Order: sequence, then C-alpha cells, then structure tokens
Amino acid sequence: MRTTTLGINGPEVGVIGLGCMGMTYAYDMNAERDEETSISVIRGAIKLGATLIDTADVYGPYTNEELVGRALGDGYRDRAVLSTKVGLEVSNAAPAAGTMPGLVKNGSPEHIRMSIDASLRRLGTDHVDLYILHRVDPEVPLEDSWAAMAQTVTDGKARAIGISEASVEEIELAQAVHPVTAVQSELSLWTRDRLSDVVPYCEEHGLAFLPFSPLGRGFLTGRFTSFDQLPADDMRRRLPRFQQDNLKANLAIVQRVHDVAERVGATPAQVALAWVVAQGQRIIPIPGTKTPKYLRDNVAAGDLMLSGEDLMMLDSAPAASGGRY
Repeated sequence: MRTTTLGINGPEVGVIGLGCMGMTYAYDMNAERDEETSISVIRGAIKLGATLIDTADVYGPYTNEELVGRALGDGYRDRAVLSTKVGLEVSNAAPAAGTMPGLVKNGSPEHIRMSIDASLRRLGTDHVDLYILHRVDPEVPLEDSWAAMAQTVTDGKARAIGISEASVEEIELAQAVHPVTAVQSELSLWTRDRLSDVVPYCEEHGLAFLPFSPLGRGFLTGRFTSFDQLPADDMRRRLPRFQQDNLKANLAIVQRVHDVAERVGATPAQVALAWVVAQGQRIIPIPGTKTPKYLRDNVAAGDLMLSGEDLMMLDSAPAASGGRY
C-alpha cells in the first residue's frame, strides 16, 4: 500500500487506516460480538500496511480499547501506529450538538489526566502514538483542555496529539499552546464540508487529516437501499440521512460511486475511499470493518489511483439529503 506520514514529521503509515469502533459499539448492537475475528482483522490490517489503528475510550465504553489492546499483543504493538481519544462520555442525557446520541462532552483537564492512564491500562501499552481530543467542550476553555493534552506528551504517555471535529479557529487556538499533529473529522462523498476550510488548513500546515466514516457509515458501498435493512438496534436508525425519504434521495450518490466503480473495475467501497485519499497529501481515512473480506477490499483502495475524469464525476455527485446527526 502507498504510505504517507502522520503529520509532517510523524511516523509513516498506510494511506488507509482502520477504525475499530464498530467492533464493539454503535452498529448492530444486538449482534453477537466475534472477538477472535475482530482481533484477526486488526492484525490483518497491520500486516497489509493499514498500520494506523484508531479507537477511543468511549467506544463500548472501554471495551473497544480492551479489544485493541488484546489484538496488539504478541508483537503487533510495535508494528502499529496507535490512536485513541478522550473527551466524550456515555450519558443518558440528551446528546450535545455534534455528538452521537447518548454522549456528552468532557474536556476538563482532570478528566484528560485521569483518562490517559486508564486508556493505557486497557490498551496494554506505555504510550499511544496519537492522543485525540474527541470533541471540544464548550464549558472548558480549549487552551486548558489542550494544555492537559500537551502534558500527556511531556509525560511520555502520548507521542503526539490531535483534535476531532474542530474548526480552523479552534485548531489555531490549540496550535498556540502545543503543536497539533492531526485533525479527525468526517469526510466522504456525502460529507464534504471540511474540504472548504479544515482540509486546506491541514495541507498548508503539514497536519494529517483523518476522515472517519469515509464510506458514509457503510451507505456508500450500496449495502443499504432501505431503512428496513438497518439492524434493529443500530444507531444509524436515529440518523437523519438514513430516514427513508432522505435515504432514497441519497441513493443518487451511491449510483455515482457505482458508475465510476464499473468504469475502473473496482468496488464501490474502493472508489469512495480512493476519492477521499485523493483530497490531500496526508489524508488517511479510517474505515471500520469487522470482517476480513471488507478489510482486504478497503486496503486495496490504497493503491487505486482515480483519473481526473473519475474525480470530476464523483465531485459532481449531489449533496447529501439530511443532517449528519
């Protein structure tokens, strides 16, 4: 697989990473979890060059980090570039803006200091390669949260720090306290907002950009053509873009992906991921999967080079119908 770097001076990683959230959290919650297969997927990703492994303390909560920690045993930790996140907590309260249902923001320095130690225990390591502030907490000055994040680097508990779903202004505030290595935000053919601001900023300043949900939470693969196909306890059932009218309208985007896939002899997932990778020099999408087959499919996108005509066809796909959350 082609490689890039995690930030201008960061470690080398494959241009496709692996998001581990869905292995224990959010999607198809009633399904029986197959830990053995999930561990094989994580290790398989590393073997195939998808070395950026992404998790978070809130996934589960906690069970995702524990799973990743077990997968990185037997010598795999040294071959992985490990990323985890802090700053969201599970709650029964109404979700804050910009978060998934059941989550609240907590960017207090005390929470960050406590959480890094707990994450390292669950992950079975003495450091993470990237520690990400999952969301900016409006109740805490960002400079205070970021100073606590920076302290994890000073203490040797994180090699670098990043921020998720932040504006350019927030990234600049953080940069004034301690260098930002990576920014994580949603980016796909049905979520292109950050291409106008954050992605250019990252390109100009040498930051890595880590798109989550680069396959539109699985929608862009063509897997779902009806709301009824979503598993009963799947959080996508609560998201506006998966409601029936919006879903039907959004199939036009899937069709555009399918058309290009037929042209280039690739799968829709590979085309959707290759489009994301083509948006910048240090863009590293982190698609999630629980199966070896889809892992191989996703990783192959790292070597798919779309032509200018292909990219223009995809760029002209209609905007998504419905909000993200």
